[in-house]
Amino acid sequence: MSLLETEELTKQFGGLTAVDHVNFEVDRGETRAVIGPNGAGKSTLINCITGMLEPTSGRVIFDEQDITGMEPHVAVQTGISKSFQTASIFPNMTVKENVELAALAAEHGSFQLNFMRKRETLDEVHRISERMLDAVELLGRREETAASLPYGDKRRLEIGIALASEPDLLFMDEPTAGMSPEETDATVDLVERLQDELGLTIVLVEHDMEIIFRIADRIAVLNRGSVIADATPDEVRGNEDVQEAYLGGVEL
Repeated sequence: MSLLETEELTKQFGGLTAVDHVNFEVDRGETRAVIGPNGAGKSTLINCITGMLEPTSGRVIFDEQDITGMEPHVAVQTGISKSFQTASIFPNMTVKENVELAALAAEHGSFQLNFMRKRETLDEVHRISERMLDAVELLGRREETAASLPYGDKRRLEIGIALASEPDLLFMDEPTAGMSPEETDATVDLVERLQDELGLTIVLVEHDMEIIFRIADRIAVLNRGSVIADATPDEVRGNEDVQEAYLGGVEL
């Protein structure tokens, strides 16, 4: 059953059509990948779904609810979260405080201070923070400042921040960008474990094809704003249109 669905989703910037009538589905519990050459429209598609951009036309349906054009903080409250390509953290706050702040903001939408009046809310925030830091293997570093973390752990913290809203669907934008091979392997293991332990549905935008073929259940390939393939990794690997668009005809 589809958790997320787009219907003829389109985004234009003046005379440029960055996303061109895209129909895209994500089933509950799967790891979905979106790939394509630079400028294919991957980030624009994701931003239209998550509320960072308003589509020119078309619809976004999440859990049978029309969320087209919904503000990002409202999308979070419906069950959608996103980790960004560049770690978005508060460097002078502790690891735990970063995740707790995200949990508070998720509960109250646009950030408010009224959470201080509810002791049970704070207890719940602490519980969520501990659980998500444990999930991303940073619980033992929770009192350290975020700035002191090595790069790979900063990316893990950013994923923990995205998880603080306890989403049903997590978008991950280039989660291994800038990582060493060892950090990349650890992050891939983390993605696989998050799906198993937290029951997440994951949509992954990633340039590393080895990672995509390892963990994705299905792959959507964009080129010039349109979907040119949407299939299993094996089917995508052998697709001549994908080879031509993505690697100039070289086999994946």
